[in-house]
Amino acid sequence: MNYETTIDASNSHELNTLSGSGGQAPSSRRKWVIGAIVALLVVGAWWAMHGGGTADDGADVAGQAQVVSVVVPGQTTITAAINVTGTIAARRQMPVGVAGEGGQVTQVLVDAGDWVRAGQVLAVIDREVQTQQIASQSANVAVADADARLAQANLDRALKLVAKGFISKADIDRLTATRDAAVARVRVARAGLGELGARAARLNIVAPAAGLVLTRAVEPGQVVSSGSGVLFSLARDGEMELQARLSEADMGRIAIGSTADVTPVGTTRVLTGQVWQLAPTIDQQSRQGIARIALGYDAALRPGGFANAALRSGTIVAPLLPESAILSDEKGTYVFVVGPDNKVQRRDVKTGEVSAKGISVIEGISGTEKIVLRAGGFLNSGDLVQPVPMQSQSTPAKPAQNLPVQAK
Repeated sequence: MNYETTIDASNSHELNTLSGSGGQAPSSRRKWVIGAIVALLVVGAWWAMHGGGTADDGADVAGQAQVVSVVVPGQTTITAAINVTGTIAARRQMPVGVAGEGGQVTQVLVDAGDWVRAGQVLAVIDREVQTQQIASQSANVAVADADARLAQANLDRALKLVAKGFISKADIDRLTATRDAAVARVRVARAGLGELGARAARLNIVAPAAGLVLTRAVEPGQVVSSGSGVLFSLARDGEMELQARLSEADMGRIAIGSTADVTPVGTTRVLTGQVWQLAPTIDQQSRQGIARIALGYDAALRPGGFANAALRSGTIVAPLLPESAILSDEKGTYVFVVGPDNKVQRRDVKTGEVSAKGISVIEGISGTEKIVLRAGGFLNSGDLVQPVPMQSQSTPAKPAQNLPVQAK
């Protein structure tokens, strides 16, 4: 039924009373409506999260899987090498000085960098005094020789007269002794002459063997003697060597006969050498030993200079991985392997040679696994991933590579 109320001034008090009692009802209804809306929103959110989404479960899981790069490393034949540095030196350095009495140098016939043969004169020393002594002694030899001839002639004449009784046997003995003494004096004089000649010959400074002149420390006009020290130094046959310093551990990884590629500092020349001697001792301070690498003559090899060398220390066949794929923590070194279910698992490994091309893995994997290349630090065992294959660092058919590693 519809009721129509007429309001006039006389009923104003009644109107105010009705308005005051009826205003509380709409406010209460608003609260109920708001509560219902909130409840519906909560239920709807719960339903969106737990119900009605079964059809898209696979897509949601795939969206949560981390995308990672993987590689199957295979096997690589690696000729491992140790990178070292060292000092170039003559393999057999020969110091040359004054062998005789010495004197004033009149000529220097060679300079550093010249090749010489054994016995070649390097420097000439003034021998004027010795020449006069030789001349004097030669005269003494002539006098002694004349006396010996005279004594022999006297003895011969006496022997012819002894049969006739003109010369006694005592005279014969005396003449024989005189002859023998004269002959002895000849030998003494000749020996003296030979000594002077030998001394004169020792005045010159000569090369003890064929080789390359490395240094020269004498000039014309200089007075030298046996105490003058080294005047020349030679590299016998021009042979050089690299005296490479290796750690105590690396010394045990190479052997006499191991080959090395040597590059002198400041050049791009690569020279092939061979280890011919390993130091029998280790320096107590640096804990290093010296490997001597024999090298043939080359103009790029300058004694005293530095050179880099890659010493070949053996051959191994192993997977090769980039540094980013190999992780480590307090438990050791490991990689992440992606299984058939696209879940990653930690695999402990043992690494070998380290080079610019990667790190060899000698234990823990066979090379047929899918290895996570990057982002491994953000993964845990059991995590689901989306693997993206990358090109392998090594292949089974690849020939041997020389992979230099830093000396430890």
